[in-house]
Amino acid sequence: MKKDELKELYKTNPELDKYINEYLNAEYNTSKNTRDSYATDLYLLAKYYHFHNIKNLKKEDIQEYLRKQDKSSKTKARYLTTINNFFTYLVENNQLSKNPCEGIKMPKLEKKLPDYLTIEEVDNLLDIRSSTAYDLRNKAMLEVLYATGMRISELCNLTMSNLFLEDKLVKVFGKGSKERLVPINDTAINALQEYLRFARGELLGTKTCEYVFISSRHTKITRQAFFKYIKKLCQEKGIKKNISPHILRHSFATHLLNNGADLRIVQELLGHSDISTTQIYTHLSNEKLEQEYEHHPLLHEKSHH
Repeated sequence: MKKDELKELYKTNPELDKYINEYLNAEYNTSKNTRDSYATDLYLLAKYYHFHNIKNLKKEDIQEYLRKQDKSSKTKARYLTTINNFFTYLVENNQLSKNPCEGIKMPKLEKKLPDYLTIEEVDNLLDIRSSTAYDLRNKAMLEVLYATGMRISELCNLTMSNLFLEDKLVKVFGKGSKERLVPINDTAINALQEYLRFARGELLGTKTCEYVFISSRHTKITRQAFFKYIKKLCQEKGIKKNISPHILRHSFATHLLNNGADLRIVQELLGHSDISTTQIYTHLSNEKLEQEYEHHPLLHEKSHH
């Protein structure tokens, strides 16, 4: 936003100047970017009402403003949050007796359901001919991803000391360095042991490395390199879905929940700090899934090949 536009905004709305440049700065130690985006959102509201003092706006005015915006639900929700925060500040500072945003419903955000693979597609994906050290590594990585639901970055960061294969457990370091122990099934353990026995040494060459999965450069494999491989493999196998780095994680969670696993347990396995993040998987239509799913090998210990 230009400086003269800001001047005009603050001239007609002195409370706004104080709110953005003093209150947000001092109380919340917000960054300049955050303050600028607040100022821009409130500038657009003030401009819509010809720069009259927006302190005098009524609930209907704010509803009309939001209705007239040709924006996504996400942007409208942000506008409403910004406006509501400003009016809350005015009420708390005894400049207003009531917040006009009270009772205005948040725009409904469309939740995008994650793409996942069916059991058949997972079987197809994991059916890899193991003729080279890379085949053994890739197969082990895919099996571990699907058996544990971990993120690709967590998989790439696995060290040898994180493996407790005799106890059928893997220690995973998630976001914010939070660690969790995740069970691992026999199929994935077998693939992992085969890789460790016959391929890891070959990929390492003369180097030493604490990480489990080794790249062609004799160091830890990167998540970008492995995701590229997954995309290429899905293409080769004729899987025409929107492939994301998390597709096996999504498939793991969906298959577990559709076989009656407890949401809290799945939350722990995935390392979600908030259960609402896990709940998105329960919205995948059960009807559609019923025909597609047998049992996830984590629940019923049998090979899925």
